[in-house]
Amino acid sequence: MTTTRENGSLYTNVQNKIASLEFGHPASNSFPSELLKRLEKEINRLSEDDSVNLIILKSEGEKAFCAGASFDELMEIENRDSGKEFFSGFANVINAMRKCKKLIVGRVQGKTVGGGVGLVAACDYAMATDAAAIKLSELSIGIGPFVIAPAVERKMGVAALGELTLAAHEWKNAYWAKEKGLYAKVFESIKDLDKEIEIFSEKLASYNLQALLEMKRVLWKNTAHWDKLLEERAAVSGELVLSDFTRKALSKFKK
Repeated sequence: MTTTRENGSLYTNVQNKIASLEFGHPASNSFPSELLKRLEKEINRLSEDDSVNLIILKSEGEKAFCAGASFDELMEIENRDSGKEFFSGFANVINAMRKCKKLIVGRVQGKTVGGGVGLVAACDYAMATDAAAIKLSELSIGIGPFVIAPAVERKMGVAALGELTLAAHEWKNAYWAKEKGLYAKVFESIKDLDKEIEIFSEKLASYNLQALLEMKRVLWKNTAHWDKLLEERAAVSGELVLSDFTRKALSKFKK
């Protein structure tokens, strides 16, 4: 069952030291600012929760994993400050995931666009179905995936980031994403994905928590500057979204 709430939904279920963190939104699991703030806050809370050893990040339904940022909010941006604040939403979530004391496993059941690709890249491990194609379409509307680019580059490399970004009209399939390092495994069905997620997560959650934290620190080495970097990138996007090019592109979508 999918949510009908305008600002989306966010639920956490903890069992056997594993927290399943599920987000949802009627518009293909896209993120309005309020939902991003709630997700950031919940990741920070779970980071300090002694009853949790591992987080699984997932979304509602069987179709899209995440359609990125809310298109409606994107069209309402009127000045640089509101633009920077809007694009800081994903920046803050990615930094919360980066600094979280628990490993985060991504469960990706379907297509993912823009900021959603950034969330998957910020997971410490991700598995997907063969329906989980990805696309970074930002350049086509006059902006760019600047906030999420460091996370995508870290996981997939500069070449893959360039290919995804410059071919802004193209979907890349799940096997391409796996080959480039975004997904660890790809499955033919959600049932098979969930079975493997369960087995993998139970094993991982049973390991020494301190060892897991130290391993996470190794994986995220040399990213301490991201607090400032992603904020700067949000400001760049916040300015570009006000350009005539972007205004015209967005008006076409609205029509």
